[in-house]
Amino acid sequence: MADVKDFFEQLPSKVDASRTAGMHNTYVFDIAGAGTWTVAVDDGKVTVTEGDDGNGDATIISSAENFARIVAGEQNPTTAYMTGKLKIKGDLGAAMKLQKLF
Repeated sequence: MADVKDFFEQLPSKVDASRTAGMHNTYVFDIAGAGTWTVAVDDGKVTVTEGDDGNGDATIISSAENFARIVAGEQNPTTAYMTGKLKIKGDLGAAMKLQKLF
């Protein structure tokens, strides 16, 4: 799904560095039907690489359709998690910080 790939390619330039200052977390996004990306947040700087480097604090698993709805603001991420449309493995506290990115 091209829009998911575009989202990850554009993410570093869209993140407000002041909102992610002090964050030092790495996230793996496993998006079924679209691919896998690793997003590293290091004190306001965001880097995105394709694939899973194995160092993620948390892994977020979703279908491309549900992920696209979440980033478009059409689906609440907490509701998606509670209803099983979004799965999180690893550090749930780190995953909660993701709200600062979007």
